[in-house]
Amino acid sequence: MKKWTRWQDWAVVALGLYTALSVLWTTQAGSSMPILITLGVLLAAAGVWSLAMPGLVTMEWIHIVIGALLVISPWVGGYASQMGVAWTSWICGALAIVVGALAIQPAREAHRSQVAH
Repeated sequence: MKKWTRWQDWAVVALGLYTALSVLWTTQAGSSMPILITLGVLLAAAGVWSLAMPGLVTMEWIHIVIGALLVISPWVGGYASQMGVAWTSWICGALAIVVGALAIQPAREAHRSQVAH
């Protein structure tokens, strides 16, 4: 698979950017701001890394782990009662998990083709 072409990784980059920038338009509570910025930047960076190196299957698992951290972060960070920021965290996290899972098979195929060459 060519670099910079997998839609799943572009979706992860967009989710990461949306998560990190959402602090600008959502009301923050607890430790939501540092959590969303940190996890959003990490998710976007992992997406870019995965775009640049499409054969790294571990990056897809990292997308899933960061997504899971986003899902649980409203309870851990004390902002589950603040609906706007909590829903942002839950939705972006769930989408990162789904998109990361959808990218595992294409990443495996890219890895196999790299090893064969």
